[in-house]
Amino acid sequence: MRVAELPLRVLMGPGPSPVDPRVLEALAQPTLGHLDPAFLTLLDQLRSELRSVYGTRNTVTLPMSGTGSLGMETCLVNLLEPGDRILVGVNGVFGTRMCEVARRLGAEVSRVDAPWGRALDPDDLRRGLRDGPFKLLALVHAETSTGVLQDLAPLRALADEAGALLLVDTVTSLGGVAVDLDAHGVDASYSGTQKCLSCPPGLAPISLSERALNVVRARRTPIASWYMDLTLIGQYWGAERVYHHTAPINMLFALERALSLVLEETLPVRFERHRRHAAALAAGLEALGLVLPVPEASRLPPLTLVSVPAGVDEGAVRQTLLSRYNLELGAGLGQFAGKAWRIGLMGAGATRENVTLCLTALSEALREQGFATNPDAVARAHAVLDGEQVSRA
Repeated sequence: MRVAELPLRVLMGPGPSPVDPRVLEALAQPTLGHLDPAFLTLLDQLRSELRSVYGTRNTVTLPMSGTGSLGMETCLVNLLEPGDRILVGVNGVFGTRMCEVARRLGAEVSRVDAPWGRALDPDDLRRGLRDGPFKLLALVHAETSTGVLQDLAPLRALADEAGALLLVDTVTSLGGVAVDLDAHGVDASYSGTQKCLSCPPGLAPISLSERALNVVRARRTPIASWYMDLTLIGQYWGAERVYHHTAPINMLFALERALSLVLEETLPVRFERHRRHAAALAAGLEALGLVLPVPEASRLPPLTLVSVPAGVDEGAVRQTLLSRYNLELGAGLGQFAGKAWRIGLMGAGATRENVTLCLTALSEALREQGFATNPDAVARAHAVLDGEQVSRA
């Protein structure tokens, strides 16, 4: 199959998300050189917008050339040295991945686990930190594998008790829910462009506080990765403009446009749009008779986890939606593999039309497998979007 023959999908999985046509137009602009004065001016604008979306004044706030996993490795490889101690909160795939990256860097890794589908208990983290001191306290703000949103409010105080830096994964929260790095005292964060920013995958926004940069500057050993060494790449993004590697120019065009659209909508309006459409989807799914395993108080608005009913072939349902409606939902990961679907309403995809399509298509596919569904599910969802009070089925 060639590019011209590819189907047009409705992306409602865990990412990538639908890309606004204006972002695609930016991606298609004529390429400039990575040291062209006009391009460097655009980079300054991009960094300013990224700081606004992140809620930070951090000097080192920039997109790394790679996906969100490279953002994870960038933060860890710059902040950790062999023998350093890190405590990781784990309640899904991506907390587990942080542990593995840190282990490969030679760090001493401790972990505090929570059941998948549940947020980490701050008291459990505090007990784990008593075994300190730790150099880093790390966890996932929005766990993509489970649809859980972690409250950031108590974490700075916990990190301070252990003398630790605070590292937060914001891959599936940036641009969809409030992150506010400075307000929460987050020292280092990484994200991805393909989730709530509605930009194609390929860049990993990161941000480091001055406290974190001081740790990087005081390292006893060289940073293990040349490509991810922020003391080097920072000289390209900073005033020096020293060549490091050829930046992905057109992807940076796209990210600048995506960030400008986020700020044009305004963050409060965007966050409320994600919350409202997630609430409508949840009302419709529950009306269909489906179970949402994550407690309502800790559900992640951009990503909803849905249990597969007994006797239903979850893969067959996803294939029906893909072949009949060009609709992509995500399969479960890790402990939820084969047991759940992950439905994304991210960025440009958080719309009434997508909520309606998902509920209609899912209801049809479930009925074909003998699962009785409620025909009022779409009406329940629309009632939430229209601000009506809806009683639970």
